[in-house]
Amino acid sequence: MKKILLLTISVIALQLNAQTITNYYTADGLLSDFVECIEADMNDNIWFGTSNGIQKFDGTNWIAYTTADGLVNDNVKVISSASNGDLWVGTDFGASVFDGTNWVAYDNTSGLNSNQVKSIDEGPNGGIWIGTNLGVSHFDGANWTSYSSPDLHSSGVNATAFDSNGDKWFASPLGGTTHFDGTTFTTYDTANGLLSQYVTDILIDNNDNKWVGTSSGMSVLDASNTTFTHHTQMYLLPPPDTLNPVVNIAMDGWGRIWTSIYVGYLAEGGVAFWNGSVWEDFDITDGLAGPNVKGLTIDSQNNVWIATSTGVSKIVPLPSAVIVAENTEFILFPNPSNNVLYLTNENQKIQQINMYNNLGALVYENNNNQLNYSIDVSSFAQGLYYVNIQCSDVIIRKKIVVN
Repeated sequence: MKKILLLTISVIALQLNAQTITNYYTADGLLSDFVECIEADMNDNIWFGTSNGIQKFDGTNWIAYTTADGLVNDNVKVISSASNGDLWVGTDFGASVFDGTNWVAYDNTSGLNSNQVKSIDEGPNGGIWIGTNLGVSHFDGANWTSYSSPDLHSSGVNATAFDSNGDKWFASPLGGTTHFDGTTFTTYDTANGLLSQYVTDILIDNNDNKWVGTSSGMSVLDASNTTFTHHTQMYLLPPPDTLNPVVNIAMDGWGRIWTSIYVGYLAEGGVAFWNGSVWEDFDITDGLAGPNVKGLTIDSQNNVWIATSTGVSKIVPLPSAVIVAENTEFILFPNPSNNVLYLTNENQKIQQINMYNNLGALVYENNNNQLNYSIDVSSFAQGLYYVNIQCSDVIIRKKIVVN
């Protein structure tokens, strides 16, 4: 006897244009409306980097720190919060670490391979990896080790990410991304299918997919490091301007990928997130503080904080971007499946079905407007898939596994 999964879906509620956006400016306490970088620490304090120093916001109070307090330089470019509570700050004149009481500075005379800091990331073992214009420097708490050309591209490192094996992935301004397994450095660039040589950021999700932000959009390298999937219109622009230069990338508590985007020659930008099948975006018309988006961070409550050159915005949590129907019953079986997937709805016809793999590529589409569907998944690769089911004016999104 076949096992039947009866899906009763209740209202999740939620359209993007109904979300609350709160903006913060100098009138509210910011040191400067031009915020270069932003970071949420382990206690959900929000840190803002400006040309006038760094600032902490605990939800009520604003506390500023400058060179007078021990910061290596007031023109802050990078902020990173470590799991031990330390806050790392990068500038063009070195890096500083703050333990909540004391500041310690590092430069090219005390461990860094260069004073021009481009990124700061924490490894799985707690080590700090500082990307610079010359490469990357690793601090294990006591000793420094640096890597540079020819192992890494001579343009430096914009970001460092870590896969489930603990391998390092480096984003290069001009040389694509480089994988380091502890012994061998392997480069992935346009010759392998990457959208652009100019890589701005890299994030590795829970399935070991590498989300690579570039000057031409987002490339996703699968867990086997063999296939790229591309996203070039996360934030919609009028034709012929379609490519989305990525500023940075983050992942929320629901596993959704967020990215900030800015198109310099158009002076236009915003943020977008991948809901498993489509990108949803926000910009100044939705209430963001400004179009020149400098970066984003996500706190433990899944609030999304966005730094711009004209203030800071906070978007409240979004459990789902998909509108679903109350008491809509579907029969979807078998799940997992390895041959044919069956879908029925006895109450109303299904207008359209779209299936996407875990990288967001469309693998199946049918708009025959019928009650029953049978979908041959025997040729699909093993893994997680998203099924978008459209009935009337609602869309239901479900996950299936092909094994």
